[in-house]
Amino acid sequence: MPIVEDVDDADALFKALADPTRRALLDALSERDGQTLFELCARMTTAHGLTSSRQAISQHLDVLETAGLVTRRREGRYTFHDLDTAPLAPLRERWHHPDERTPR
Repeated sequence: MPIVEDVDDADALFKALADPTRRALLDALSERDGQTLFELCARMTTAHGLTSSRQAISQHLDVLETAGLVTRRREGRYTFHDLDTAPLAPLRERWHHPDERTPR
C-alpha cells in the first residue's frame, strides 16, 4: 500500500477519534455491538448526557464508518452498527517498539 494511502487512513482515524461524541459512540458500541441509530441516540442521552439530534449522531457514525471503525448491516428495515477495532492495529504498530531495557 502506498504511503499516501496510509497517511490518509491514519488521518481519517485521528479525525474520527478526535471528537468526544464519536468516542462516546465507540464506547457504547464497545459495550454492546449491533445497536440501531435510535438505540445509540437514547444511550447518548441517558449514559453520556449528550443531547445531539439523530441527524448529528448519524453524521458522527458516517465519520466513524469512513475511518473503518464502524460497520453497518441491514436486517429488514433496521440498520445495525458494529464496532470494528481492526483499523487501530496499524496505529499501534506505527509507534510500537520492543522493550529496549536489555542489560548492557
